[in-house]
Amino acid sequence: MKNRIPVTPRSLKGPGRGAPSVAAMRRGSGPSRWLLVAGVTVVVAFAAIMVVLTTRQHPARATASNAIPDTPLTSATGTSSAPPWPAPTDVPAAVARSGLPLLRAEGSVLHLHAHLDVFVDGTAVAVPAGIGIDERGGAISPLHTHDTSGVIHVESPTQSTFSLAQFFSEWNVTLTASQLGNRTATTGSPLLAYVNGHQVTGNPGALILHAHDEIALVYGTSPAQIPSGYAFGDL
Repeated sequence: MKNRIPVTPRSLKGPGRGAPSVAAMRRGSGPSRWLLVAGVTVVVAFAAIMVVLTTRQHPARATASNAIPDTPLTSATGTSSAPPWPAPTDVPAAVARSGLPLLRAEGSVLHLHAHLDVFVDGTAVAVPAGIGIDERGGAISPLHTHDTSGVIHVESPTQSTFSLAQFFSEWNVTLTASQLGNRTATTGSPLLAYVNGHQVTGNPGALILHAHDEIALVYGTSPAQIPSGYAFGDL
């Protein structure tokens, strides 16, 4: 009889004598895998934080896509309906008519405020909130209103000039030398403009907005008193 070489069962092999079990491999790879995932998560979170900080530290800057025209509009195109005039429902289209860009953040190079009063046949017309602000798209024009006070905010990424016609274009209200909305100037019903209580001649749309100007636009019958100033407070 031939001597047989004894075969040691696989289950009896000592440690280190054969391929490790699947469970052992899983136990061995677990910590490394989670460390890798944790590392990737930290990197992604850090990148997101840096993007936010960069955006906050560097608000709207002038680029080719948000350039502000050197020469502002002198007449506004928009509705020719009777007042009151609400804020436009299509803000991007209204801002585009003004020639101004929509920014992702308010500009900080030029920051000023003016106040606008509008009177039609002796009655005050409210200036609505949200002019130049595209809430749906998360964008804002350098020329805009935040409330119904009549305060016009100019927050631009460049030193530029802004006109009353640009604002009325964003408001979607027609303004020319002889027309306001559906009102056409005549001898008996003129269209007049006042700055700080003083009448100015010429096209009201060509008025340039300056810091703390009080602008009154009057069609037809004048109010009992033309505003000569506005309490801007800390603005």
